[in-house]
Amino acid sequence: MSALTLGLLAALCWGVHDLSVRYVSRTVNVIASLMTVLVIGAVLQFCLVAAKGDFAPIPGRAISFAMATGGFYLLAGLSMYEAFHRGPVRLVAPLVASYPVLSVSAAIWRGTTISAWHWLAVAAIGIGVSIVAVRSDDTTTTYPAFGPTIVLSLLAAVGFAAAFALGQYATEISDEYTVSLIGRLTAILALAVIAFVSRSSVWPGMQALPLLCLMGLLDAIAILSVVAAGGLPNAQYASVAASVFGLLTVVLAWAVLRESMAPSQWLGCIIAFAGIGYLAL
Repeated sequence: MSALTLGLLAALCWGVHDLSVRYVSRTVNVIASLMTVLVIGAVLQFCLVAAKGDFAPIPGRAISFAMATGGFYLLAGLSMYEAFHRGPVRLVAPLVASYPVLSVSAAIWRGTTISAWHWLAVAAIGIGVSIVAVRSDDTTTTYPAFGPTIVLSLLAAVGFAAAFALGQYATEISDEYTVSLIGRLTAILALAVIAFVSRSSVWPGMQALPLLCLMGLLDAIAILSVVAAGGLPNAQYASVAASVFGLLTVVLAWAVLRESMAPSQWLGCIIAFAGIGYLAL
């Protein structure tokens, strides 16, 4: 399986995950939602590690990268949730969707050669995702000051780029299942500290629990897919392709919830997938 395919699998999982957020966000706070998703994902990843039966010592460098992955992923998740809560989508989505530029830049820093056409394909994906997301915004709503929202959106972009890059670095010297598990456990511990300090509940309630369990499985598969690409050629394309999860959320809402899509949104889909198609060549 190629890095690009793994990225698209991650995008599909996160697209369904984000569609589910529409239901739980009305009754469950962000910390409780994220904690449940992280814990369920950790259980799945522990089962994968146990089934594989490979409990060989992990190099200290891989552990450090894996822990950093978990920390940055939590930063990205909390920042993105809060940014979208503040809104507007037309401001948040393009900034968050810019993280593939950072991912490709990190690959260049490590010595990977990226052609101008590949940069153009990356830009097309970001533009396509932004068009779809922006057209989903409710322009009649009044929003808080944009300054903090911009900062949160950029923090989410940096968090995603760093988490994916560090996770892929770790898989170059260790097992992807163990790397993902360590990263998730790190995120759980950090979120537990945040919940304790802020005195926030981490229990989502029985009604939301089944859907959050499904979201946890999808999130675990998604992050594992991106991290697993670390040992493949053009690993950075996994994180680039994964960035279309916001686009897929809107398309799934159109297909499942019968929400309308404007012609410009379909154009955005075409632009984004044209970029992905070029990267697949």
